Amino acid sequence: MPTERISQLLDDIRLLDAGRFELVQALRGVILDLDPSISEEVKYGGLLFSSGKPFCGVFSYAKHVSLEFGEGASLPDAFQVLEGAGRFRRHIKLVSVEDIGGKHVRDYLVLARGLTADL
Repeated sequence: MPTERISQLLDDIRLLDAGRFELVQALRGVILDLDPSISEEVKYGGLLFSSGKPFCGVFSYAKHVSLEFGEGASLPDAFQVLEGAGRFRRHIKLVSVEDIGGKHVRDYLVLARGLTADL
């Protein structure tokens, strides 16, 4: 059940852009369906997801939603959708719910969650 802070952030996103709200909700569903032990919290202006340790974050911007991986540089990028050139972080930029399947988001989430389990 979402905490008050999560609910407030989601309400803010919904009021700003219904399409981005739908995308964030669909993305949350994919992430939370990976395992019942996954938790979420509001942090850094977005939603941070953990399974023992944080493994991804969802951030809503003016024209897209970003799925961010703190250890993304260590992830294999079989579908060539990871963006970013930093030492550690990578992200997947999403503009529609269809991007979740089209950019193989679940595959990257499984990898990222497994990676943090090894830390």
